[in-house]
Amino acid sequence: MDKIGSRLEREGYIVANVDYPSREFDIESLANIAVNEGLATCGRAAPSKIHFVTHSLGGILVRQYFKKNHLENLGRTVMLGPPNKGSEVVDKLKNMPGFKLINGPAGLQLGTGKQSIPNSLGPVNFELGVIAGTKSINFILSRLIPAEDDGKVSLVRAHLENESDFLAMPVSHPFMMKDDLVIENIVHFLKKGAFTHPRS
Repeated sequence: MDKIGSRLEREGYIVANVDYPSREFDIESLANIAVNEGLATCGRAAPSKIHFVTHSLGGILVRQYFKKNHLENLGRTVMLGPPNKGSEVVDKLKNMPGFKLINGPAGLQLGTGKQSIPNSLGPVNFELGVIAGTKSINFILSRLIPAEDDGKVSLVRAHLENESDFLAMPVSHPFMMKDDLVIENIVHFLKKGAFTHPRS
């Protein structure tokens, strides 16, 4: 996320680039750890609005946090490759030896079932833009996903019903945050509440 952070700083934003122990805790615990750290860092500047830019699991952490918490000056959120409806990869590999070791307790909570954490959180109460990828560099995982995908998350499962805007781009899950046009769209959404939709 460093490239995104640097661009946002040049745009005048105060950036909290939060690293969190994604393999050690469940989603609820990670949400409190990561979001509270970000809020504390940004809050010291007394901003009029606090925005979020997330990748993958990070989007679920923001949804989890604001399901139970309120922020008066919450601004806009951009999620990159979020498994908002879970991922078939988890459904099919969660019982494989080593899956929990690699993905942690939170990874096991990202399935597509009705009781999975992403599917139990419901709609968001903030302005949300979602950018999803249509290019995969992990053809093994893509074979487990019965739809267009970024190598981990399908387009259809990145959607959230009350999102403000959605953009599909030819980028892969692990590298979308480094794409210049993705970053341009992040900046545009934070400022305008909509994407520029340059390509799909």
